Amino acid sequence: MVLTVSLVLLVFIWTGVAEKFVVPTCDRNMFDSNVDNCLSDFNRSLETSGYQDSCPWPAVKRIYNKLKYCVDDWAKASWCSGRGFLVDEVFLKVHETYFSLCGQVIDPPLTTVIMLIAPVVMATLFLPLLCNSLTTYNIEMPGSLGL
Repeated sequence: MVLTVSLVLLVFIWTGVAEKFVVPTCDRNMFDSNVDNCLSDFNRSLETSGYQDSCPWPAVKRIYNKLKYCVDDWAKASWCSGRGFLVDEVFLKVHETYFSLCGQVIDPPLTTVIMLIAPVVMATLFLPLLCNSLTTYNIEMPGSLGL
């Protein structure tokens, strides 16, 4: 099997068919200029989202997907898809700028915490008392001597 694959590769190289499989180099200038256009549209859309105060994620999902398709399309058109993590760098900058507050956990108000914990504490304290009173309660039957 290995010998067959090796012979086929040698035939491709010898006949010049292998040249057709060569991938063109990444056109970084084309990628950068067109991705800048995609980003400028995205930036204009997010200017009014209030991303400085809170996480804008649910409201900007459609705009974010549009940016993703735009960047991916230009990465494919400029032969930069999968090379040097260019697309990843673009989205890393976008996330650092617009979605930095999305990962922060905000504690609930104290009244909410008390309302969640109080029933558990009350049940823990009163359940042994209830069980004790139920198991030690003696009912005297009529006609018994009460010994």
